Amino acid sequence: MANVEFDPQLIKRYDKAGPRYTSYPTAVQFGDEYTADTYKKFAEKSNQSGQALSLYFHIPFCDTVCFYCGCNKVVTKDRSKAAPYLQRVYKEIEMQAKLFDPSRKVDQLHWGGGTPTFISHDEMRELMAVTRKHFNLHDDDTGEYSIEIDPREVSRESIKLLRELGFNRMSLGVQDFNPAVQKAVNRIQSREETLAALTAAREENFKSISVDLIYGLPLQTVESFDQTLDELIEISPDRVSVFNYAHLPERFKPQRRINEADLPEASVKLEIFKHCMEKLTNAGYVYIGMDHFAKPDDELTIAQNNGELYRNFQGYATHADCDLVGIGITSIGTIANSFAQNVRTMDEYYEKIDKGELAIFRGVEIDNDDLIRREAIMQLICHFKLNFNDVEKHFTINFNDYFSAELERYKTMVDDGLITMDERSIEVTSRGRLLIRNICMVFDRYIKPDEKTERFSKLI
Repeated sequence: MANVEFDPQLIKRYDKAGPRYTSYPTAVQFGDEYTADTYKKFAEKSNQSGQALSLYFHIPFCDTVCFYCGCNKVVTKDRSKAAPYLQRVYKEIEMQAKLFDPSRKVDQLHWGGGTPTFISHDEMRELMAVTRKHFNLHDDDTGEYSIEIDPREVSRESIKLLRELGFNRMSLGVQDFNPAVQKAVNRIQSREETLAALTAAREENFKSISVDLIYGLPLQTVESFDQTLDELIEISPDRVSVFNYAHLPERFKPQRRINEADLPEASVKLEIFKHCMEKLTNAGYVYIGMDHFAKPDDELTIAQNNGELYRNFQGYATHADCDLVGIGITSIGTIANSFAQNVRTMDEYYEKIDKGELAIFRGVEIDNDDLIRREAIMQLICHFKLNFNDVEKHFTINFNDYFSAELERYKTMVDDGLITMDERSIEVTSRGRLLIRNICMVFDRYIKPDEKTERFSKLI
C-alpha cells in the first residue's frame, strides 16, 4: 500500500492552482487554428499505427441541476429533447467512423454527462447499435466499456439492459450521504438508491464499480464526512474518487445558488481530506494518486504495480495505447499527436452536423517537446517515479542536459522532502504524493515559475 504522509504546513505552502494533467498540453493550450481539416490529417496518420480506439460520448442532459456542478449540461425534465441530439450524434458517429480503419478494435468506450441514463431504454439500444454498426466493438467482454450513473436515474432493469449492451464498468455519483449537505447542493439521493444501483450492478457481474465523493461542499464537517465514509466502506465499491470542490461561481452559474457562508474553511477541507485518506487506506484501499483510491485487486492498482497506468480525460486508465474519439458537444479526442475538441453549445453542434461537418472547433498539435514532457509528467503522476533512461530510450535526448533548468528547480522540492533525486531518477516521497501536481508542473513548459494559475483548480 502506498504510504502517504500528510504535512499540513507543507501542503498549505504548496497549495496553489494547477492542472490535473488529464492531458498534456492541457486544454488551456487549445486554439482555433486547429480545424476539422487538421483533425482529418491526424486521423489518417493515426490509421498507420494500427492502435485500438477509445470512444467517448457526451450525453449532456440532467433532470435537475446539482448546484456544485461545473460540467457542460442541459437541465430539463423534457425527455423528448434527447431525440434530436441523438440524431446528430448518429450522424457524427458515421462521419467519424469513415476517418478510421474499420479493423481497429474499440478497446474502451465511455458514456459521460450530464446523466447518460437520462435517455430511454430504446435510445440506449439505438445508440449502441449505431455505434456497433460503424465501429468495431468487441463481441465478448474484453473491452473496457463504462458509463457514469446517477443512482436516482436508474432502475434494476436499466442496469440489466446496460450489461446486455456491453457495459461492464460503472461510476456512481454520490458526493455525500448527509441529508443536510444534499439539500444544500440540490442533490437529494438516499443511501438506499445508491445501494440498489450498486447491488444490481454486482448481480449483473459488472467488473468494476466506482463511487464519486466530493469534499468541500457546504455544511460538511470532518464528523459528517466520517459518517459518509462509514456508509461508503460498508457498501465496498471497487474504486473511490474523492474530488475537491472548486467554488467558482463567476464561471459556473449553478454555484451561485450555494451559500458561501456554509462552505467549510480551507483548514477544515484539509482535515476532511486527511481523514478521508486515513480512513480509506485503513479500510484496505490503495491510494492511486490525486483523488483516486482502489482495492488492491482492482485493475487500476494492478496497472500501477505493473507500470502500465495512464491518465486521460476520464482520469486514471489502464490503456495508454488508444486513440480517443470524442463524440457529442464539448467532447475531446486524442488522435495521433493531437487533441481536438467539439463545439460547446447545442446550436453550434446542430448547425455543424446538419451541414455534414465535423463539430470540431479547436485543438492543438503536439510537438516533440510536448511528447517528451508528457512522458515525464505521466510517469510521475501515475507511478510517483521517473527513470531518466526510460525517457531517453523513447527520445533521442540526454535527459540531464535537456532538463537542466527543471532539475535545478527540483532542488527546492528535494530540500522540502517532496522528492528524492539522483543523477538518473526522481522519486516522489510519502510527503510529496499529495502534491504530485506541483511536482509535475515543473516539467510544464506552458507554466512559468511563480506564474499565477487561477485558470486551474486548487491542488488540494
